Amino acid sequence: MDYYSILGINKNASPQEVKKAYKKACMKHHPDRGGSEEHFKKINEAYNVLSNSDKRNAYDNPQPNFNFNSSHFAHGHNPFGQGHPFEDMFRTSQTPRNRDITLAAGITLKDVLTGKSLIMQYRLHSGRTETVTVDIPKGAKHGDTIRYEGLGDDGNPRFPRGNLNVRIKVTSVKGWERDGDNLITKKSVNVFDLLLGCAIIVQTLDNKKVQIKIPKGTKPGQIFSINGYGAPNVNTGKSGNLYVSIETEIPNITDQSLLKEIESVRNKIYTKK
Repeated sequence: MDYYSILGINKNASPQEVKKAYKKACMKHHPDRGGSEEHFKKINEAYNVLSNSDKRNAYDNPQPNFNFNSSHFAHGHNPFGQGHPFEDMFRTSQTPRNRDITLAAGITLKDVLTGKSLIMQYRLHSGRTETVTVDIPKGAKHGDTIRYEGLGDDGNPRFPRGNLNVRIKVTSVKGWERDGDNLITKKSVNVFDLLLGCAIIVQTLDNKKVQIKIPKGTKPGQIFSINGYGAPNVNTGKSGNLYVSIETEIPNITDQSLLKEIESVRNKIYTKK
């Protein structure tokens, strides 16, 4: 198996180029995005070997009768998988490695619509500082974890580095809520427009403008649904719905003549029979 071809790099690629190619291949061929699970396993296997200097040297200079498909070299993981607190206890049949590192990546609900790249730095046990670019995909949810193999701690030089787990924390935006792939917001409309009907403009989180027609007689609390203006699904890319709840805006009228006119209208509507 040609690991260099799988990642789309040449044999002189630097460790940084290997990491970059691996991340790109994962995003493109992840099974949750329609990629082949078999090819995805090959990508992880290739990175597991080429990201480790000892394994890469052995791969580039193979010894007779040595099997590179053994479990010692073919240990790969889903970079989008969820970590488990007891994971390290069950590695007896796998290659020992250094501990994993978990970082929190803070984004806003607005960032969920567009995705975001963050540059993160963290210190390793050896004292070295690692710098990593974390690409958070559109539609990421609070609590999702992105896993980068081989970017964890390096405390024991005899073993490969652990993994880096980036846990996503989504902070809310005032006036907006998220329910799965749907977004929910409120819009105030004055009482006269509710009575007579009107058209309102709703500005979305990503600064798009959507027009909603409010029929006459619309009651406070009524919800309008707009297809395709919600949050994108991280796997399919398809956006959910935007739900707009209508609130009543009561004008502060101080003009006595206007108040008398309104009173007259009220009396005509609610005249006792």
